[in-house]
Amino acid sequence: MSTQTERENVTETGIHGPTSSRFDVLREGAALDDIEIVHYEPQFAVPGGKTERRVVRTIAGFFLLTGLAATVFLVAYIWWPWEFGRQDGAQWFTPILGASLGLALAGLAFGILTWGKKLLPREVSIQQRHTGGSSEQERRITGQTIAYLGEEMGIGRRPLLKFALPLGLAPVGLVAAAPLIGGLIEDPHKNQIPGTETPELYTTGWNPAYNGGKPVRLTRQDGTPIRPEDVSVGGQMTVFPGIPHGSSNEHADSPTLLIHLRTSDADQARAANHRAGREDWMYGDYIAYSKICTHAGCPASLYEQQTNRLLCPCHQSQFLITDNAAPIFGPASRPLPQLEITVDDEGFFVAKRDYTDVIGPDFWERP
Repeated sequence: MSTQTERENVTETGIHGPTSSRFDVLREGAALDDIEIVHYEPQFAVPGGKTERRVVRTIAGFFLLTGLAATVFLVAYIWWPWEFGRQDGAQWFTPILGASLGLALAGLAFGILTWGKKLLPREVSIQQRHTGGSSEQERRITGQTIAYLGEEMGIGRRPLLKFALPLGLAPVGLVAAAPLIGGLIEDPHKNQIPGTETPELYTTGWNPAYNGGKPVRLTRQDGTPIRPEDVSVGGQMTVFPGIPHGSSNEHADSPTLLIHLRTSDADQARAANHRAGREDWMYGDYIAYSKICTHAGCPASLYEQQTNRLLCPCHQSQFLITDNAAPIFGPASRPLPQLEITVDDEGFFVAKRDYTDVIGPDFWERP
């Protein structure tokens, strides 16, 4: 007798009988569908016993840990001060996000693994593949199988899991959505430099407004000012704005490369500056460009003085310093912004004004 004929001749007692349990329907339906249940063993000989309750508490604990950690992530992501370096404890922002998200995912993973290994029955089944459509009996078998699997997962008769599962997983769903809507929580363009109407997002630490209206000095990371003789010919130095917290994350868009070009190279750079309308942006043979790569914001700081190329190590973009730092290789599509420099009355380098071009990847600062 063919398999199809066997399916059509299934007795009412086997599938539709009032005394048939879900597992009876499952086993007979599996056999008709060429599935052999080789081994089936519940995890617990006594349902609801002490061992089972202990496993349920463990699983519930993992899911509750997931929910708690995900909630911490959401609270930190939304309400933690985002102006890095301006509030006490801001340095803990990223570690808290990483630790809470890691705990949430670990709790979820261990909860699922423990559920599958310690709570669900052990079953080994073998099925032979076949072709053809599904009859009404097969559809009933499938429905009862799904219902049986839900029953065996034990959510219905284990109230603690019914409570812990949504409580633990709901915050995880919110965590996944938080980065997508994070930009809508607060307008990053609204904060202005104190005493001005200039949005902070469009400025760097070189803006004179941060220095009482006076030009900002070029300083080392420790805040000491720099004279022209401090940079050797063909050398370069990373400089920071000489204002409070100028070398901190508060002004992370401000690091600048001060380069002392050789005379012949400086002449080429001045000629390129003349074409760009920046005739007086250099000071002698010294030129300054933003250190923030215009591709992805990495530090473009590998200077090759023989070719006057500046290399960004992240994605290999190269900029020609003697031609307005124009990109000549790699994914960067915009030149590095140039800082207009001179020296003050005491002989220290200062920035005449803030950068006039967008720093780094311009999509970060589009209104």
